[in-house]
Amino acid sequence: MTWTGEGNPLQFQRIGFGRTDVGRQRAVNEDAFLVDDDLGLYVVADGMGGHSAGEIASAEAIETLHNMVLQNRTALETLDELPIETGPRTSRRPPTMHRALRILESAIQAATYMVFGLSENNPERRGMGTTLSVLVVRGAFALTAQVGDSRVYRVTEGRVEQLTEDHTLIAWQLKRGLITPDEARMSRQKNVITRAVGSRDYVQVDTNYAQVRSGDAFLLCSDGLHGYLSDAEILESMHRTPEEATQRLIDLANSRGGRDNITSIAVQLKA
Repeated sequence: MTWTGEGNPLQFQRIGFGRTDVGRQRAVNEDAFLVDDDLGLYVVADGMGGHSAGEIASAEAIETLHNMVLQNRTALETLDELPIETGPRTSRRPPTMHRALRILESAIQAATYMVFGLSENNPERRGMGTTLSVLVVRGAFALTAQVGDSRVYRVTEGRVEQLTEDHTLIAWQLKRGLITPDEARMSRQKNVITRAVGSRDYVQVDTNYAQVRSGDAFLLCSDGLHGYLSDAEILESMHRTPEEATQRLIDLANSRGGRDNITSIAVQLKA
């Protein structure tokens, strides 16, 4: 879209709520989440690794990321004054948006280095890692940063949009036409992820942004939730309050087996 500098920046009240549940078949909850309405920052992390290493990886990654974003709070706040976009979108990002997305990418890289360092210093934690799905809502925009197969959805104008791309072997094969959607649904490799925070000292981070509207809602969730849900069920649940929506979604996942840890964050925007 064209950045004209015209138009009034939009401001929304952000109302977020998160829950996490161990599920029906796991002894330890390796998921973690963050809700910071004041900053407009929301994060879901799904840890992995033996000897409770996944639990450590997800918690440490979120703490590191949160601290890094807080240190750069002023740069994120400049998004509040960024005018809305008009016209067809171009690949060029304005300096304010580019800077904000770089902050999120750098924060995830810092978390990656932290988790990798912790794993290298303890043989029982070698190979531990975590997914990170990050949402920032400031002014008229929602920013995402993604590693792994947790997800960020937006509910807008009666439809559900997945804002993040899964970093899994299945998603990679689908994107290149190597398998069909039906084959993907039947595959035993659904949980094979191709990117994780902490498995190495560097990770490729996907970043993007979208313009938001009054009434939009967002769902962040681990794969222990989105693997059980249809878009229609997300849409129905997200019409509830954030507290009710997160509980409803976790209950649905548990009623269908709860084979993994389950985490959900619901965020609503009000003008």
